[in-house]
Amino acid sequence: MKKTLVLLILTTAICSFTFLAKFSEEKPVPIPPSKQRTNGDVKKGYDYLVTGDYVKGGIPLNVFMFGTMGQKAYLQRDGLNKNIGYAYTAVKANNGEVLVAPNCLQCHAQVFEDQLIIGMGNSLADFTKGEKFNAANFNLLEKVLKLNAPKQYEAAAPFLNISKTITPYLYADVKGVNIADRLAGVLVAHRDPVSLKWANEAMVAIPKEIIPTDTPPWWLLKKKNAMFYNGFGRGDFGRFLMASNLLTVNDTSESRSVDEHMPDVLAYIYSLQPPKYPKSIDQSLASKGKIIFEQTCSDCHGTYGANSTYPNLLIPESTVQTDSLLYKSNYSNPQFVNWFNASWFTSGEHPAQLVPFNGYIAPPLDGIWVTAPYLHNGSVPTLEALLNSKLRPKYWSRDFDNPKYNYETPGWKYKVEEKAGGTTVYNTTLPGYGNYGHYFGDALTNEERKAVIEYLKTL
Repeated sequence: MKKTLVLLILTTAICSFTFLAKFSEEKPVPIPPSKQRTNGDVKKGYDYLVTGDYVKGGIPLNVFMFGTMGQKAYLQRDGLNKNIGYAYTAVKANNGEVLVAPNCLQCHAQVFEDQLIIGMGNSLADFTKGEKFNAANFNLLEKVLKLNAPKQYEAAAPFLNISKTITPYLYADVKGVNIADRLAGVLVAHRDPVSLKWANEAMVAIPKEIIPTDTPPWWLLKKKNAMFYNGFGRGDFGRFLMASNLLTVNDTSESRSVDEHMPDVLAYIYSLQPPKYPKSIDQSLASKGKIIFEQTCSDCHGTYGANSTYPNLLIPESTVQTDSLLYKSNYSNPQFVNWFNASWFTSGEHPAQLVPFNGYIAPPLDGIWVTAPYLHNGSVPTLEALLNSKLRPKYWSRDFDNPKYNYETPGWKYKVEEKAGGTTVYNTTLPGYGNYGHYFGDALTNEERKAVIEYLKTL
């Protein structure tokens, strides 16, 4: 009898502990802060972003200019960069030849109504097979340079070799999504984690799936204690910001040189502010929306204004219910997390670390009116549809050549399509492209949603 009673008590205790453990996993998880190198020079940070050689390889200047004739440069740069598009930078190879390399603004800036907004995620990017910088064109360029311009070929050869290796892995299904996670995964698969030396053969397995993301705005970073949608970028942010260097880096001495500029770069990024909503705002309605927002949304997304707060919370997948492929990839493909956590990036006085989580960070909402499309994969075209899941289209398209913005909804003007087709139709049935989850706005009335949206325009 006593043995049975003890067993019953023990079983009950174990069950209770299991329940409590599960319950605790379902609660939001606060992200602790990490010390950042923010004591840099803002102007130097900007100059390094738009003229620095953190990506040291590229294609010859004359080849690049021939392919981009007539395009507006936007940045007021001089010298070799004067007529080069904002997403590229002229750099000098060791043999003196001038190459054009991609820079950070390729993903972290966007032309919006003929104004370049630095720090805004590029939701108009094209990483589909139709994009001109593809594997076939790199092969052709290599042959032409070998025959006609051997010195240019010598300068461009390392970049062309790497590009031919990685581009077959980097094609997105539709325009507008970012594949930076895939690029990082392919690059680290070909680099030694300690020396960062390149190998033509992949040293770790590269998964088949390409997981799309929507590039978050840089101006949010100053509020965040972790980087990336699942908040797994911990420690020194500069080590993550310099990841583009993996495209062409020869060894860790080059990485250290780039790393020295990160305090300036981070200081510049922290100085960025979101663009103000340019149309009229119904202030009375926005005031009502603020009350509703602070009652229903602020626990996760924070408060705004003079006494703003941001809780830095990771929201479990069971709560947010959005497409899980992104965060799950860190568990189904742990080789990339393991690579980083054993790499040069975790060394020295300013280490970084990847800490996976079963869910996503609830981001700050500064400038949310201009950051469509929404959710971490850009699957929802408007803020209105984000707060009312019934309005989310299964298939939708937008004009990438002449994009128009709807300031009222707000979001990109789009067309509901009957079926998938082509690279301009967003297909929410593809793995990683789901538009489900974040159903919190469904509990609001139409009038309440309208008021909240009006308030969000003020952020």
